[in-house]
Amino acid sequence: MKVTIDIDCTPQEARTFLGLPDVQPMQEALMRQMQEQMSANLRAMDPETMLNTWLPMGLQGFEQFQKLMWSQMSNAMGGATTKDGKK
Repeated sequence: MKVTIDIDCTPQEARTFLGLPDVQPMQEALMRQMQEQMSANLRAMDPETMLNTWLPMGLQGFEQFQKLMWSQMSNAMGGATTKDGKK
């Protein structure tokens, strides 16, 4: 014998029926607090500080990465010259 029961209820009604706590107010408060903290951090950072945070090595790191990519491409192409004219 097979019995199927379909229950049509909202997630909130299911949580209440099962005796689970209502965590929605806590989630809303945490999200509001996180949003305020992120906004305060963004307001406090000037563009240079943000750039230094995102790119710790700054432009030197980007230049090193660019040189690495050029050398890898030139090696893959059989030792062709780079844009400096060096091999």
